[in-house]
Amino acid sequence: MAWVLLALGLVMVVEGLAYALAPSLIERVLEVLRSMPVPIRRQFGLLVAVSGLICLWLAFFLGL
Repeated sequence: MAWVLLALGLVMVVEGLAYALAPSLIERVLEVLRSMPVPIRRQFGLLVAVSGLICLWLAFFLGL
């Protein structure tokens, strides 16, 4: 359970910093995402999820 809270906290910190430091960039990124077709957005989301799993596996493998 602690790992879930740690992961959620890290995501919240990164997201919060992105919105605090570059809100106009976030708006432009959202505009680009809106212009993409839904299947491309799904593929992008899957790519990000798989990349996250790889990062978690590497962290576990390295003993972090």
